Amino acid sequence: MTENEKKNGFLPISAEEMRELGWKQVDFVYVIGDAYVDHASFGPAIISRLLESHGYKVGMISQPDWKEEASISVFGEPRLAFIVCGGNMDTMVNHYTAAKKRRKTDAYTPGGVTGKRPDRATIVYGNLIRKTYKKTPIIIGGIEASLRRLAHYDYWSDSVKRSILLDSAADLISYGMGEHSIIEIAEALESGLPVSEITFIRGTVYKAKDLESVYDPVLLPAYEEICKDKRRFAESFYQQYVNTDPYTGRCLAEKYREKEYVIQNPPALPLTTEEMDAVYELPYQNACHPSYLPLGGVPAFQDLKFSLVSNRGCFGGCSFCALTFHQGRILQVRSHASILKEAEEMTKQPDFKGNIYDVGGPTANFRHPSCEKQKKSGVCPDRQCLFPKPCPNLKVDHRDYLELLRKLRKLPKVKKVFIRSGIRFDYVAAEKDDTFLRELCRYHISGQLRVAPEHISDKVLNCMGKPENAVYEEFLKRYRKANALSGKEQYVLPYLMSSHPGSGLKEAVELAEYVRDLGYMPEQVQDFYPTPSTISTCMYYTGYDPRTMKAVYVPRSSHEKAMQRALIQYRNPENYDLVKEALILAKRTDLIGFGKECLIPPRKRERKEQKKHTPASGREKRNGKEGFHGKKKRKR
Repeated sequence: MTENEKKNGFLPISAEEMRELGWKQVDFVYVIGDAYVDHASFGPAIISRLLESHGYKVGMISQPDWKEEASISVFGEPRLAFIVCGGNMDTMVNHYTAAKKRRKTDAYTPGGVTGKRPDRATIVYGNLIRKTYKKTPIIIGGIEASLRRLAHYDYWSDSVKRSILLDSAADLISYGMGEHSIIEIAEALESGLPVSEITFIRGTVYKAKDLESVYDPVLLPAYEEICKDKRRFAESFYQQYVNTDPYTGRCLAEKYREKEYVIQNPPALPLTTEEMDAVYELPYQNACHPSYLPLGGVPAFQDLKFSLVSNRGCFGGCSFCALTFHQGRILQVRSHASILKEAEEMTKQPDFKGNIYDVGGPTANFRHPSCEKQKKSGVCPDRQCLFPKPCPNLKVDHRDYLELLRKLRKLPKVKKVFIRSGIRFDYVAAEKDDTFLRELCRYHISGQLRVAPEHISDKVLNCMGKPENAVYEEFLKRYRKANALSGKEQYVLPYLMSSHPGSGLKEAVELAEYVRDLGYMPEQVQDFYPTPSTISTCMYYTGYDPRTMKAVYVPRSSHEKAMQRALIQYRNPENYDLVKEALILAKRTDLIGFGKECLIPPRKRERKEQKKHTPASGREKRNGKEGFHGKKKRKR
């Protein structure tokens, strides 16, 4: 038991708590944009507990007042370094919708209130620290720093931004999940090595004046060059994309000025199962800090408190997903024993009601690398595992996941084990045996299964890196059959996306017709959101698919995006004008009328115009025996 655990179990958040522990100085000050939640679903909790397990003293500063310089001096100067993380979510995504409108709540702040952190928090915090502590090392990490580690397109300013390393005044970026790199950085600093000489650690990005000490780098186009030429931006992005694998990735060098380079070392090696178990078995309190309870707690934590992480990484390779750049494509998994141990502890909590709300990760039903080759040689840089067709080497096997779920269902006090983090339906469809699908329907969903076909146009799906629509239709057939065998009437809740690169009004109308045939209006509709470091964002900015360098149509105007979204939710009366305009522009006015195939009816004035120009014989027929409702017109 550590000294801190003798107190309240949490790491200190004030100088007073630090002194109560008998510490004169902390080794690391961890500045975070979220509320302080000590749970393994929150990156800062993992990194701080991991440093603690290696003997380092860590003080936590959560959501400092960025308008007040003293807010980051709570603990004074740390012995080794400041660590900065903007939060579990990118702060710009956290603050703004895809339409760039300010969100009304912040799920990672106590009480869900907004305004407790700045836009681009990593940059703001880094510069705030540097004003007071001129020479103290600053290490930045987390999703915001990881996806902005090199020059990137910034949707919110509609410009190409420099590496966040330069704009944040930091010395190093620990990108990706960070467990390996942060301990190596700590040990290097502990040994007395100046931060400027820590240039050799995987999973880090650093600054250099020249390339003399960089071994065999891939020289990316210079920053000024990609700002001027979108094609060169796309080429640079693809070089970054094919170097995201820890086994095949090379060192990348990006030039800014004559004597200024940003160097990205290859990614850190994936965690072994033993290492991942150790990370998730650190002494987390599995709670938000007690000081937040009077404020209503932290909303995001409520959905995670009774959920289990079983894996990391995803070989799905969706174009709009940044996981390739952050967690990578190689699956990392926890052992059954580790997950069951956490579940048993979970059942002992006084507010546990018998439900485990999720068992998964980025993709719940991935429990091993996609093929044996990946364990030693990494993923293929020039091909995907599931797209456009499943690779012949793909290992499709749900047995290990099924065994884990069965063990969890048998635990005392567990009534229901749900799967909410997403099932990869094409992976399910690639398996001939439907045992997993049948048990999924029988035990692990409640009325609805969330899946993500995203679109139904094969043209758009190709841009998305998703399988053709026929694969989804095949999955639906097997899903219905599995439900019939279990005697349940359950539905699929599809996630759909509008305005993705490749989608014009023609494709948007096709998606609207699909929604019409569903018989209900989906609530889960997402406008494409161009977040940093995704293939889709590269398409959005450049107009090129970086995988092929072919031109791609991109719906950029806010008005066209509004029309595409309105088409999916055409039943909403507020969307009528947008839907009508879209149908006219798409030359699909056949969908305006009263027929079963129509999306919207004509307005009253338009009906009168239709009546005015209808031949007399036609009017007589409608107003006579049949009338509008099949009844004879009443005499006055």
